[in-house]
Amino acid sequence: MEKGNDSIISIKNLDVYFSSKQILKSISCEIPEKKITVIIGQSGCGKSTFLKSINRIVEEEGGRLSGGLCVSRKNVLEMQKEALRKQVGLVFQTPVIFPFSVKKNMLYPLNYHYNLTSAEKTEKIIHYLKLVGLYEEVLADINMSATKLSGGQKQRLSIARCLCTEPDILMLDEPCSALDIGNTILIESLLHSLKESFTIVVVTHNLAQAKRIADYVLFMDNGELIEANDNSIFSAPQNKLTSDYFKYINEM
Repeated sequence: MEKGNDSIISIKNLDVYFSSKQILKSISCEIPEKKITVIIGQSGCGKSTFLKSINRIVEEEGGRLSGGLCVSRKNVLEMQKEALRKQVGLVFQTPVIFPFSVKKNMLYPLNYHYNLTSAEKTEKIIHYLKLVGLYEEVLADINMSATKLSGGQKQRLSIARCLCTEPDILMLDEPCSALDIGNTILIESLLHSLKESFTIVVVTHNLAQAKRIADYVLFMDNGELIEANDNSIFSAPQNKLTSDYFKYINEM
């Protein structure tokens, strides 16, 4: 993909180290705006590290990154982390749910980032719970305990809570890995609808899921970006490593 006005994330020669061990090796790519970009590759290839580099969470884990990394044309390494993470949200593989009500879970980012009235907070909470299809499922009882939600509902609550900060970019690390097929379909449908308003970046090990949801694909191997292309990568990969990976996964 050539650099253009439709790119919201621009990465050039990104390296990430943990102590002396290099995890990401000179990655360069562009991520398109208001599309679903899926990152695929075998376990341990650096997919999650790449995701966490974009909003610099990797530094909180002891990582060190260098190279060019821009979001909306702003140098990520020069941004305040709080402002960056408000713009670039991340939902983890295992939903982080606080042992409080649905409402209190949603209030956490709202209280942290905004100075809103109680009525404004409630309005936002209901809006984003409706956006992820959860408001109706809790029968409008936002004071119910979040611990009573199913796995799929907890994941959607995590997404709704992340969206409360109104990010430009929503990143998800293996969002469906622990979900059944019904909840997986709900999450995939949700992502398709969200891309009308948000840029979405998803790490998944599920090749079938990647084919269903991806507008753009990054294939990684051993810390390197091997190939980047649109959904046609699945039918016509340009790199032998990509082709071999697809063949291996399809024969499992």
